[in-house]
Amino acid sequence: MPVGEDYITRSKELPEVYNHGMLYIAIQAGGRSSRMGHDKALISLAGRPLIEHVLERIEGLADDLLITTNRPESLRYLGLRLVSDAEPGAGALQGLRTALAHAQGSDLLVIACDMPFMPRPLLEHIIARRGLADIVVPRRGMHFEPLLALYRRESCLPAVEAALARGEQRMVSFYAGLDILAIEGGELAQLDPDGQAFFNINTPQDLARAEALLARA
Repeated sequence: MPVGEDYITRSKELPEVYNHGMLYIAIQAGGRSSRMGHDKALISLAGRPLIEHVLERIEGLADDLLITTNRPESLRYLGLRLVSDAEPGAGALQGLRTALAHAQGSDLLVIACDMPFMPRPLLEHIIARRGLADIVVPRRGMHFEPLLALYRRESCLPAVEAALARGEQRMVSFYAGLDILAIEGGELAQLDPDGQAFFNINTPQDLARAEALLARA
């Protein structure tokens, strides 16, 4: 998405003092998975449910964790906090609103359940920039990656709710007017040298490719 005059960018220098509150991570697993034919979070990848690969990548990074899902019965075995959308099937932006409303920390790292190759250094780099902006988000070219981003609850929750009230559905529809720190260019390439951070599994062909990538790892 192009960056226009409504987007306020911040210096990438870390603040000398920032009173961090709790950091929550929310895994968004509320999508319909229509192209896969069944619950995407539970698709078997290398013999394990897809969501377990994501959980392994983020282990130990947050004070607490929740999963947004509209099929909580299928994920109860994980023993984690599960929350459902007020309007199931309303899309990823509604899922973000659910996550922001239920997280209790000052910052929320949102991750899609179908991205099994997120590099740990990228996750840590994003988290380390808490306090620099309302949103810390990777950007490839002119497009943000809102399903691997850090959101400040205090400013982002009302912005998301206002966007939903306007009938918006795009994940970046509430970005205008907020402070955004983009992780991009050479900085992003260094943190994601294999270019696989944003590979997500939407089709059986994607799943086959993911299996092949893991087999070569």
